[in-house]
Amino acid sequence: MKYPINIALIVLTSLFALTSCTVVREGEVGVKRTLGKYQDKSIGQGMVTFNPLTSAVQKMSTQTENLEVELNLPSKEGLNIRAAISILYSLDGQKAAEVLRQIGLNYERSVILPVFRSAVADVSARYFAKDMHTGQRGVIEEAIREQMMTNLAGRGIIIETVLVKSIQLPVNLARSIEEKLEAEQQSLRMEFVLTQARQQADQQRIEAEGTRDAQLIIAEGLTPEILRFKAIEAFMALSQSANAKVIITGGDMPMMMNGDEVMAAPVRK
Repeated sequence: MKYPINIALIVLTSLFALTSCTVVREGEVGVKRTLGKYQDKSIGQGMVTFNPLTSAVQKMSTQTENLEVELNLPSKEGLNIRAAISILYSLDGQKAAEVLRQIGLNYERSVILPVFRSAVADVSARYFAKDMHTGQRGVIEEAIREQMMTNLAGRGIIIETVLVKSIQLPVNLARSIEEKLEAEQQSLRMEFVLTQARQQADQQRIEAEGTRDAQLIIAEGLTPEILRFKAIEAFMALSQSANAKVIITGGDMPMMMNGDEVMAAPVRK
């Protein structure tokens, strides 16, 4: 009769041992609650033992969480802009017990969402609708994050970043922005064409000035004496040819006759 009792004791002991320990994994912290009161110190990863009759261990994630929200953003000119926004946040493991005592497990809906809606409405009302569709988007995201961190200071929740994933502008406004951007692109292209034309004109002017300067230099060097000397050299070279030639000169106008052809070369004084 003792064997069944011993087996029962072993089974009860095993069940008690299994229910009196838990494992806190990576990316988690544990907070022990004894008789309804949370301990101040958080428990890191590893095995934790406790008395299941009087205590329990509440595990909470410290990993980055993604909260996606779709809402209408009020703009500075009074328009409502439909937007999808992601909030990346995490829990400060050192303040996990404080979060459980003051907020509870549902801190995402109880605290983060109300703070976000207030911050995003306040920030977006400072900007025009077109700013949310251009390079100002990053500035708006950072402003929302900073305001949320200010409102959540000391609450144990860290807002890592706020990302505006999509913006749906009113149809007329979207068309106006696209037309403006297209006009700016055309203006930039025209400016490029004009700049290129000015560069080509400058290049042609420089080339013309170079040709003119070269001609002036050559003209300055061609004195009457040099021209007369060059003419004599040319006729001397022609006179050495085997063909019959007749050279007639009156001093200023040498002429060369070769058969029926007559060539005249004036010589400047």
